[in-house]
Amino acid sequence: MSKIIVITGATRGLGRALVSTFSVGGHTIIGCGRSDSHVRALREDFPRPHHFTPVDVTNGDAVAAWAHGVLSKYGPPDLLINNAALMNTPAPLWEVPPDEFASLLDANIKGVFNVIRAFVPAMVKRKTGVIVNLSSGWGRSTAPEVAPYCATKYAIEGLTLALAQELPNGMAAVPLNPGIIDTDMLRQAFADGASSYPKPDAWAKKAAPFLLNLSAKDNGRSMTVN
Repeated sequence: MSKIIVITGATRGLGRALVSTFSVGGHTIIGCGRSDSHVRALREDFPRPHHFTPVDVTNGDAVAAWAHGVLSKYGPPDLLINNAALMNTPAPLWEVPPDEFASLLDANIKGVFNVIRAFVPAMVKRKTGVIVNLSSGWGRSTAPEVAPYCATKYAIEGLTLALAQELPNGMAAVPLNPGIIDTDMLRQAFADGASSYPKPDAWAKKAAPFLLNLSAKDNGRSMTVN
């Protein structure tokens, strides 16, 4: 059965790989990203009925306007994936620039809040749908020099598990650790060591069916793509 799937951070990395895999399965993808040129490339590669928009998820007004247009045309999503996030440049916490720390908080936490606030009321009204907020292994454990990223992903775990308690029967909110994948974000943390991990396209072939199988029975479960 075809689903309406909303993905933030759809232009690169895991988001871009999911767009490709979901589209092959016949699902309709609504995505956003910050780069106009990357969004244009997505539109060329995945024409209608898919829909891609340049949106900075840290801008609440922009997210609200995007969601209004999407909901008016497509209705509430069956699957909402908050994927957009940033990684800090590895450094001891006391050496992290304040503006970089603030940027991670804005993208990784506030951005998720903005998207939930814009889309979830319509899903709650319909009493169906799954919300997946991308967490991390570093949202359940820690490592040196990535404290800001760990802090934001621990926040996503708590935010999502609390949200799960607020949803009506028939819905689910899931914090999802995608595993370790060779993305630009991982290369920022691991440098050349990232290349030993699976590529996003290979990951998406496993992750897409996993995501599509999530349902109300998974509400409030911290899960991992294995």
